[in-house]
Amino acid sequence: MDLLRSHLHKVRIPEPTNRIHKDECCISFDTPRSEGGLYVDMNSFLGFGRDHVEWNFEKTGNPVYLHIVQRRKPEPDEADRPLKKPTLLAIGVEGGFGDQEPEYDETFEITILPDFISLPFPSVDLPEKVRLAVDKVILTESADRKQQLAAWVADKKKLSAYAMDLKQIDNGVIVPPTGWKCSKCDKTENLWLNLTDGMILCGRKLWDGSGGNNHAIEHYEQTKYPLAVKLGTITADLEAADVFSYPEDDSVEDPLLAQHLSHFGIDFSSLQKRELDCNTNYDWNRIQESGKDAELLFGPGYTGLANLGNSCYMASIMQVMFSTHPFVSRYFEKQSLKAAFTTAPADPTLDLNMQMTKLGHGLLSGKYSAPMKEGQEGIRPRMFKSVIAANHPEFSSMRQQDALDFFLHLIDRVEQANPGSHELNPCSGFKFIIEERVQCPSGKVSYNKRSDYILSLSIPLHEATNKEQLEAFNQKKAAMDLDGKEVSNEEIVRPRVPLEACLASFSGPEEIPDFYSTALNSKTTATKTAGFNTFPDYLVLHMRKFVMEAGWVPKKLDVYIDVPDTIDISHMRSKGVQPGEELLPEGASVDNKAEPAPPVASEDIVSQLASMGFDYLHCQKAAINTSNTGVEEAMNWLLSHMDDPDINDPISNDSRASEQAVDEASVQTLISFGFPEDVAIKALKASGGNIEKATDWIFSHPEASSSASADSSTSNVNADDTYIPDGSGRYKLMAFVSHMGTSTHCGHYVAHVLKDGRWAIFNDSKVAASVDLPKDMGYLYFFQRISN
Repeated sequence: MDLLRSHLHKVRIPEPTNRIHKDECCISFDTPRSEGGLYVDMNSFLGFGRDHVEWNFEKTGNPVYLHIVQRRKPEPDEADRPLKKPTLLAIGVEGGFGDQEPEYDETFEITILPDFISLPFPSVDLPEKVRLAVDKVILTESADRKQQLAAWVADKKKLSAYAMDLKQIDNGVIVPPTGWKCSKCDKTENLWLNLTDGMILCGRKLWDGSGGNNHAIEHYEQTKYPLAVKLGTITADLEAADVFSYPEDDSVEDPLLAQHLSHFGIDFSSLQKRELDCNTNYDWNRIQESGKDAELLFGPGYTGLANLGNSCYMASIMQVMFSTHPFVSRYFEKQSLKAAFTTAPADPTLDLNMQMTKLGHGLLSGKYSAPMKEGQEGIRPRMFKSVIAANHPEFSSMRQQDALDFFLHLIDRVEQANPGSHELNPCSGFKFIIEERVQCPSGKVSYNKRSDYILSLSIPLHEATNKEQLEAFNQKKAAMDLDGKEVSNEEIVRPRVPLEACLASFSGPEEIPDFYSTALNSKTTATKTAGFNTFPDYLVLHMRKFVMEAGWVPKKLDVYIDVPDTIDISHMRSKGVQPGEELLPEGASVDNKAEPAPPVASEDIVSQLASMGFDYLHCQKAAINTSNTGVEEAMNWLLSHMDDPDINDPISNDSRASEQAVDEASVQTLISFGFPEDVAIKALKASGGNIEKATDWIFSHPEASSSASADSSTSNVNADDTYIPDGSGRYKLMAFVSHMGTSTHCGHYVAHVLKDGRWAIFNDSKVAASVDLPKDMGYLYFFQRISN
């Protein structure tokens, strides 16, 4: 007791703002139910397993811990156990539906390190400060629990006070399924349908200038018509529709939304039937290999990930990523848990490197992959999800997400966490460069390079190899429809499209209408082809199974992709500028009487900026005014010129010179620093005229001083891309992620991975040997380069 009193200055009483981690170790997936229990640092309130608590003592010197141990109570007969009443509108979380977990006895004691001296709790002999601090820790909701509740509550909308008595004007407005446009401007995105008068208007203008032109809210201010629904969010699941109440200034629930939509010709019942038909047409059982007598797998590399509530998209991607050499090497083989913790900040629960390492060791060590009655429990990656999804409005929610979006988000976050460190960045093996070649009718060409992490492939249904069977099936189905009969799922014939045809559709020629040729000084139709400038170590193929048709919901292609075990795409390597090819000239024709060529923005830069939410015209101006240097430079210019009075003016030939003009004094200042004049001008254009930013730009773009070429061969590849790997174009299939459901934002994701010479299915916490591999039903395919 005297020893404890000597450490009282190291004991803190938790404040309401303190995050208390008493459910799981911040370094491992140990919990109070693990062997040795959990130790909560009474100064930082971080939790540690028995194997890791001494590391925290060495790092911080904090000696006083609350030791929590939970032991499972003997189970009563099923009939005798009272069912817990759900206290939370959620599935798969504590207090939610299906939360019939076994009960546990919980014991506490005070432990003093380094000798693990134990003192009983509760005890009147303990100092009052310790008793108060421990009571607060025990009674306060844990950080994980608080986050779960916040995520579910944030997703729950309140019932609008205006929905039940909403007046709708009988003005004959019928809303078409496609081709929407703001009634007061040319905006075709971020459109809202006012549920009173049927007006389609654009949304609010965002802080960065993107979004809409405020016409929807201005309409409310003039008319006081309260409710609007966002076009593009209307599906058979009307609860997921985005309804906004202007007087309540919040997203709300409209229980009569189906009735309100039908007033404007939107038939909810047909939407429901279409989605249900699509749902039954797709074979969930086959992707999950349901009903198969599969061998359950355990041990290193076969650890499941428990579903945290619509988190299967994350689980599928992470199981694949931690089956690739770069991620295994970076976060498991070459980095110990202790090394990651030692270099982590004061709160390791917020450190991506620590949580990636924790997840890697959790999945690959085999420590948490122990056989139970029905498979394995799996680990719960709550801390990892909290870090990877921080400040992201979608991934931080409890809603289902697109696995492709999460893959790209993961790549982005991991790259940010490893700036300039190519040896530590496990994502470089997924990166590649695409070279695009454009040829106009003059015969002259231009080349452009861009980097990417995924190859997105359209599915050419006309290349199906079973056309005769499809035609026979369609005739049979039409006849059965006339008789009022339904085709059984076993009778359905789906198109079979070879992967080779999808790859050919990417590299094949594509027409570009309205292409402005600087050789012809006029608009024309050009031809574009694309190829690989480099081949990545890991090639990720995205199958575009979701297409928009004339209707209110996107259609999922009910199609099989015949994917071979190995592919050779060596023939898809680009060849660059060939002897005898003449590049399209930059600028105007030599004929002085000809109209000067208008400035041309890089479509790649514009599309990337537009995907971030910036206005398309603003993106074009940014690309032009930074000479198509790159996305980062264009964004800097955009943020610096957001408030320019002429930012919304159309792009004109005459304006380019003035728009791109730079301050001569700024140029001379940079020249006085020792930079060449052409580099100084380029840097100022790329940095919005800011000298400090221009200086940083020059130092981060050493290649700029040698890039004063005047031809039409451009590149949107960053300096960092010189570290992109390259090699053979021969690959073997090593994993794929499949999706079940009508939309990427609903349904379920499952991963299949080739491990130890056999295929395994990773379905959340279930890990088993694959019996009937559904590799023709993948959404994302992961290929690994075959070494020479």
